[in-house]
Amino acid sequence: MAATAAQAADLGGSYTLLVENDVFTGSDQHYTNGLRLSYLSRQDDVPDYIRAFAAAMPFVELGARLRAGYALGHNIYTPNNTKARGLVADERPYAGYLYAGMAVVAESDSRSGNILDTWELDIGIVGPSALGKEVQNNFHRLIGSPQAQGWENQLEDEPVVSLTHERKWRHLWRHPAYGLGLDFTPHVGGSLGNLATYLNLGATVRVGQGLARDYGPPRIRPSLPGSGFFLPQDGMGWYVYAGVDGRAMAHNIFLDGNTFKDSHSVDSKTWVGDLQMGLVLTFSTLRLAYTHIYRTREFEGQKLGDSFGAVSISARF
Repeated sequence: MAATAAQAADLGGSYTLLVENDVFTGSDQHYTNGLRLSYLSRQDDVPDYIRAFAAAMPFVELGARLRAGYALGHNIYTPNNTKARGLVADERPYAGYLYAGMAVVAESDSRSGNILDTWELDIGIVGPSALGKEVQNNFHRLIGSPQAQGWENQLEDEPVVSLTHERKWRHLWRHPAYGLGLDFTPHVGGSLGNLATYLNLGATVRVGQGLARDYGPPRIRPSLPGSGFFLPQDGMGWYVYAGVDGRAMAHNIFLDGNTFKDSHSVDSKTWVGDLQMGLVLTFSTLRLAYTHIYRTREFEGQKLGDSFGAVSISARF
């Protein structure tokens, strides 16, 4: 599909605020909050060290269009029972996670569609120094919600690192009579590090207008992949989407506990899946997205899977 002049204009970087929280689904447990601020440069506005990083990574096509990404994020995890002060042995540990990330995003073309490779290196800390207790309880105090009482049982301080790769194959079709586009995008990826180690694969289907402007809305990993960037357009665009992702988990510090110290842990499940659906609206240089996510059980003894929502606002300037 040929890009319009508005699509081809790639001036300025993309700034994104992404919030994931189970308050959107009426619960307050497990993966209870994620906050991520990120910036993705315009096409080929990439410093030399990012180009060197891209050249060192496999699967990045020679001559691919490159973007550099940077992010700051904070996640909070709690057990289902946050009223107990003592250790809840059969529930997942309390944990906060504070991190910074650097990424290279490489876009290339194939005979059947577009390919997007993302390599991201995240470095951070898990434990009291991540300030999970302070962030959650101060916010709950602000909104008049009960305090989580068991933070004294959280994971110990541990520096963490993860190297993540994702590849997406985007296939676009357009129905000339109705002006609607259809997109089928399978993906495969994985992560390596003491934060999390896994392999994943899945696919996303999108229907709407302006599908060539992005690869789906962004999410906080582990998740179905999207894109931090989008191409500006004249007027309004929209699409609805649904996707599925399956992960083979070898390690998850938020369930398996600290690597080098004794800590609370649970028996994590090897196979975990996500099902998501949502809506994206674009207005010239602004993109708004809402995603509803259902995640299958992550540890032995977990009675039900988890649901949470993700809201993102992206702007180009």
